[in-house]
Amino acid sequence: MAKFRKISRLHEVSSTCVIGASGEWGVCGFEARGGERFAGMSMRIGAGAAKCYSSGAEMRTEEALASAAPARHTQTPYVTGSSVLGIKCTDGVVLAADTLASYGSMAKFRKISRLHEVSSTCVIGASGEYSDFQELKRTLNTIMTEEFCRDDGHQMPPSAVHQYLTRVMYGRRNKMDPLWNSVVLAGFHDNVPTLGLVDLYGTNFESEVIATGYGLHMGLPLLRKAYRDDLTVAEAKTVMENTLRVLFYRDARSSNSIQVAAVTNAGVEISEMIELDTKWDFQRFVTGVRDTAVPAW
Repeated sequence: MAKFRKISRLHEVSSTCVIGASGEWGVCGFEARGGERFAGMSMRIGAGAAKCYSSGAEMRTEEALASAAPARHTQTPYVTGSSVLGIKCTDGVVLAADTLASYGSMAKFRKISRLHEVSSTCVIGASGEYSDFQELKRTLNTIMTEEFCRDDGHQMPPSAVHQYLTRVMYGRRNKMDPLWNSVVLAGFHDNVPTLGLVDLYGTNFESEVIATGYGLHMGLPLLRKAYRDDLTVAEAKTVMENTLRVLFYRDARSSNSIQVAAVTNAGVEISEMIELDTKWDFQRFVTGVRDTAVPAW
């Protein structure tokens, strides 16, 4: 398409020098609002990405002006999610998380999904900064789209996605700009279950049961107690609901609204957001633990 018909490819460098270029129109000059000229900024022309001025050689985009500002790195997570739980089964893998995203200590976003289907054999869940989780989802969607466009009958298995996430997280950590998440990956491919974790440092491992956030302290023991070699997906879903109910009682950053995902030979199934039944008339909830405690002295 002959889209830009009045573009100058000649540039005066100095009073004694001029250059011309063929090929990709990716490096050019930009005119700022105050008349200041930014030279050598990289830009790719896309639909609606640039506006050509009548002079032809001068372009201005919000993206180019923003790139002139100093780089800013996330130093503190603001909108965060709490625990993610995972457990292996004989016929699949189950992942679960609540749907609360807290703004500091405020329970601000109560219906946020922290589970994401990567492919027909893989799903991820994340604790930590929600915007960084959105960036991870965008990155994985790009990779999966490239896989689809190749149309060679190959798809990244869950173990490969796990290792790719490890490289992404470790690379961002080395740039001192980490993605503030702990990501749990669950997959089931060729009747082989995969359950792994990657944190913001790039640390990664696989296990039969995995928990993040506050669930690492109060949920993981319950998962270990419930796990057995012949555990089924149906039984694991019940275990997840019971464990998330305990975390709702004890974790101020959790909710009784949850989602459960199962990865089996049939594919990925992510449930609708469901409300857990709760019970608040336990004796120690009513009287407190100190009412029945024996003094240490």
